[in-house]
Amino acid sequence: MDLSIVIPALDEGKKIGRDVEAAATFLEGNHLAGEIIVVDDGSKDNTAEAAKNVEIFSGATLKVVRYERHRGKGYAIRRGIKETSGEYVMFADSGCCVPYEDVLRGLGLLRSGACDIAHGSRKMRGCKIEKAQSWYRRICSRIFHWFVIYGMKIPAEFTDTQCGFKIYRGDVARTLYGQCVTDGFMFDVEIIMRAQKERYRIKEFPVDWTCDRDSRLSPTRSLWRVLFELMTIKRIIAKTQDQRHKTEDTRPKT
Repeated sequence: MDLSIVIPALDEGKKIGRDVEAAATFLEGNHLAGEIIVVDDGSKDNTAEAAKNVEIFSGATLKVVRYERHRGKGYAIRRGIKETSGEYVMFADSGCCVPYEDVLRGLGLLRSGACDIAHGSRKMRGCKIEKAQSWYRRICSRIFHWFVIYGMKIPAEFTDTQCGFKIYRGDVARTLYGQCVTDGFMFDVEIIMRAQKERYRIKEFPVDWTCDRDSRLSPTRSLWRVLFELMTIKRIIAKTQDQRHKTEDTRPKT
């Protein structure tokens, strides 16, 4: 299996069929043996059925995972990655905001050995923005980026921690998401922090991007939940680091 594509979805019955078709067309067009895993995060509509009804070419497999209770985007991606078997693993937001052809940029970095994780970025040189965010979301994004850099100690070289288009070496993805505990939108930050602790190399690559105004994240309604998740992540990572140091200190000296 060359590439596993995980697509988390919540009430995306009108979009998910196009998502699956686009992913399958990409795999076929680039002669990649792959699998598409749709995770229905407790949708109230026909998301799961719409995904199952898509006919794809025989070189790819389609799996739909559904559970009844909404758990959050982080949980959905974690659940999907657990099902993967690809040499490389990625997740992509529903809505085809980034064309799947941009996967080739990230795969090129991974295959060349330049990194272990390749992040799509909407904010670096070489990006092409077809439809931008609203001015309000852009302001919120800048404030969030400042907080992540200075509050969470994420390196400033990362221009876009929250882009929903990330590719991993398969073993790295399954290791990191097997450790991840964040169920909500801030799972990206936890994964980056865990990757840094494990000394995995992360590089960004530019993507073409079209804003989907039908977003499941509301900056105003989700503010306190986001802050709570970030503080929880910081505490968990610090605790893990302390435990590691204690383990190293108790090892016999040679």
